[in-house]
Amino acid sequence: MPKKSFNEKLNNSKGLPKVQFVGFDDNMAKRFGCGNMLIAAPIEYDEVMKRIPEGKLITSDEIRTFLAKKHNADFTCQLTAGIFINIVANASEERENSGSREITPYWRTLKKGGELNEKYPGGIEKHRFLLEMEGHEIIKKGKRYFVKDYEKALYQL
Repeated sequence: MPKKSFNEKLNNSKGLPKVQFVGFDDNMAKRFGCGNMLIAAPIEYDEVMKRIPEGKLITSDEIRTFLAKKHNADFTCQLTAGIFINIVANASEERENSGSREITPYWRTLKKGGELNEKYPGGIEKHRFLLEMEGHEIIKKGKRYFVKDYEKALYQL
């Protein structure tokens, strides 16, 4: 059976979104906390990421908070959020490479604290290039890269 494309993964919700309770005695509570945890569908991340206009930015934390409120959950699963944001980025790249003009500006979504995402297509180099093309300044802290003063460019959902 051939490997699924990123666009197939993006559009396969597999019963998501779902909200599940994470209790004190649950192993996940140590990592994520207790309460109602949302596992959003991959396409929901794409829908939010498409809304970010040129020159603006958002972090994965802001997207997770927005989706949790949308679904009346206390928080959103960090692990699936990271996976699904990377699926969005790679699905957008697949569409662009096939000649489609339906692109999700994934590069406007940063990790916590304004950090660039090394897992995006083309790695840090391409992420940096795309952000600099939109006027953002990138700074290096240790081995990691961040958008300088990213808070000033945050998009309000």
